[in-house]
Amino acid sequence: MSAPQQIIMVRHGQSAANVDTGIYNRVPDYRIPLTELGVQQARDAGERIRRQLDGQQVCVYVSPYLRAYQTLEALGLEDLTERVMEEPRLREQDWANFQIAGDIADQKELRNAYGHFFYRFREGESGSDVYDRISSFMETLYRHWSKPSYAPNTLLVTHGLTMRLFCMRWFHWSVEYFESLNNPGNAEIRTLIRQEEGKYRLDTPFSQWNECNETTTVLNAPPMHF
Repeated sequence: MSAPQQIIMVRHGQSAANVDTGIYNRVPDYRIPLTELGVQQARDAGERIRRQLDGQQVCVYVSPYLRAYQTLEALGLEDLTERVMEEPRLREQDWANFQIAGDIADQKELRNAYGHFFYRFREGESGSDVYDRISSFMETLYRHWSKPSYAPNTLLVTHGLTMRLFCMRWFHWSVEYFESLNNPGNAEIRTLIRQEEGKYRLDTPFSQWNECNETTTVLNAPPMHF
């Protein structure tokens, strides 16, 4: 298998919804654009990724959401890009269609109490649903990597939760550890770097809101009172 030297993940830059969640009431989530700041964040990320690539080619997989495509465009890596593939399995977690702010706020409170991995939005997905489609996407990656002509690097232009779940699936993190992790910021980068023995390491850990390690399970979670 021609596994890449680096699997680079970047979250989209700041979107209009990151500034005003009311936009969800009138614009489909997948059509929400970047702000001017978001474009600049993506340009800055592109410079960092260019340094990481050091002149090597990269194969790109991009979420079909507008803010992801605009992020990819602003990265400015066309000269190093072997090809770009739209990948719907890298999309944001589905919360609803047009989102009613008050209803979503109520559901977020329920999610915080229930758990981000298993809680399913009424018109959308749970984190575990996203995990399942990421698992399917990885099978596609393995098939692509089996081709001798595959580029020496992979770039995923995606969303914060999707990045965390990709790493959870890749490194076999527990659900409890996933629950402790914060999203990366807009246009933040995380890279899986291939080591000499063929395994990968994550260059920068995700920050945590709750101390926990990668193997902690529900057996170690605080008991619930009912």
